[in-house]
Amino acid sequence: MNLDEAVIVALGANLAGPAGPPIAALEAALSRFPAAGLRVTARSGWWRSMAWPDPAQPEYLNGVVLVETALEARAVLAALHDIEAGFGRERRRVNAARPLDLDLVAYGRLIVDEPGFSTPHPRAAERLFVMGPLAEIAPDWRHPSSGLSARELAGRASVGLDACPVAEQATGQTAEPPA
Repeated sequence: MNLDEAVIVALGANLAGPAGPPIAALEAALSRFPAAGLRVTARSGWWRSMAWPDPAQPEYLNGVVLVETALEARAVLAALHDIEAGFGRERRRVNAARPLDLDLVAYGRLIVDEPGFSTPHPRAAERLFVMGPLAEIAPDWRHPSSGLSARELAGRASVGLDACPVAEQATGQTAEPPA
C-alpha cells in the first residue's frame, strides 16, 4: 500500500460493553469493518495506557489499523460512528470513558478542518497511544500537515507517555482481522 493513500483508523476502549471487556470489543469491532466497506490491510498490536485526561478512569486498550476503502472520507467517519453506536458508544461528554472509540486519524493526504469533520485528526499526532501503534505498522507514514513520520511523532508525543505494547500480544500485519 502506498502510505500517501493510507486510511488510518485508531481504536480504543476502556469500559466493558455489549461485546464484553475492551479487548473483546476491539476485536469484534474489527470484525465489522469489512461489512462497512473497510478492508483492514495492517494492524498494530494492542497498547495499554492510562486514561487521558482523567487517569481516574479505567486504563485504555488502543491500536491502529490501515484500511483500504472506496468510501469518501466523511463516509468512513460515518461508518466508524455507526460501528461505535452498535457497541453502546454514546457521545454525551468529551473524553468520557467508553466501550469503543474509533477515530479517523488520516485519509490519505487529505487536509480538512471544518465543524464536525477534520482530517488528519487534530490531536492524534500528540498521542503516543496512537503514534506508537502506527509506528509499528507504518513507521515511514508522513503526517499530511507536518510531514513528520509516525516514528518521529511517536518520539515527540506529549500525551499518553505511559502507553506501551501489551507484552503478550503479538504484533504484525494481517490481510484480514481475526474472526
